[in-house]
This record gives sequence, structure tokens and C-alpha cells, in this order.
Amino acid sequence: MRVLVLHSHPVEESYGKALFRQTCASLAEAGHTVDACDLYAEGFDPVLSAHGRRIYHDYPDNMAGLESYVERLKQAEGLVICTPVWNFGFPAMLKGYFDRVWLPGVSFGLQDGKLTPTLRHIRKLGAVLTYGGTPMRAFLVGDPPKKIIKRVIRAQIAIGAPVKFLAHYDMNNCTEATRAAFLMRVKTEMIHF
Repeated sequence: MRVLVLHSHPVEESYGKALFRQTCASLAEAGHTVDACDLYAEGFDPVLSAHGRRIYHDYPDNMAGLESYVERLKQAEGLVICTPVWNFGFPAMLKGYFDRVWLPGVSFGLQDGKLTPTLRHIRKLGAVLTYGGTPMRAFLVGDPPKKIIKRVIRAQIAIGAPVKFLAHYDMNNCTEATRAAFLMRVKTEMIHF
């Protein structure tokens, strides 16, 4: 299976980057073809310009300058999002990726006000997330990243696609032992993706 792994952390020596490397290595070990998309390392521009917004609905013109990212998304059979959660949301880099790449004509069709998902070729979805807050704090604010993964994105891919949601909560109070245990969990779960 060809798996697109989306990653958004700017610091090379971060725990988030270690999770990204482990995710990619475990998927490859399991025999998957891994498309490791490190948005910061690739210099992805997350800013939706005024021009980009004006042509947002004009497929295929809306893909100008984004063709390689669109092609990678269209080739994916699996998708794993590996990112920190900041302020109970995705980093601006990843949010910008969704705003700029998941376009009409790419991730959905829009005709007469009716939206039709077009990412049905993605058959599996995974998330490897780190939160500064505790599970209770995330729950109390509605845990937007979890809902985006398990509801919004899941609704756009293959109907009934399985979702692996892995989260290390309370990074503000983590230890070397909790980080090591979560890294091992990610390794095991991604080998069985």
C-alpha cells in the first residue's frame, strides 16, 4: 500500500520528528511504500493568498504551484498524520496544507452546493499526535484534532476505512519512560497498519 505520511514539526531534534521517523520506518518495515511528506523540510508554503482564494473553486487552475502535493495525495492508498497538537489544533503549517491542497476537484467535488468526497482511494487512516494537555483538558475543549481525524477526514476517504488514532497526551509532564513507551506503541501499531 502507498502511504502518505504528513508531518509538521520545525525542529529536527524534536520528539515529534522522532515519531515521524519511527512512523515511516515501521510502515516501510511492514512492506508499504512510504511517501514521507515533511512539510517544513520541503518548504511548503501554507499561506492561502488572495489570488488562491479567488480561484479556489476553479479546478484545475486552483492547483497551480501545488501539482506535486495534489499528485501525492491522489496516489495515496493510506494516510497517516504525524504532528504535534498546539493550542488544541493543528500547527499552522498542516492547517495551511489542508486549506491549500484539499481543494475542490482534488479532495471533493462541489456541484449545485452538494459536496462529493473524492478521496475514496484512501483505504486506511492513521494519526500519531502529541498534546501538551491531558486527555481531560482535550476532552473538555472538544478535542478538535481527534474530531478532524475521526470524523471530517474519515468521511472523505473510503467508506468504513479503519482509523488508528495514537496520542501521547500531557507532554508538558512527560518523562523519558512515557516517551519511549509511546514511541514503541507507534512502532508496533504502524507495523500493523
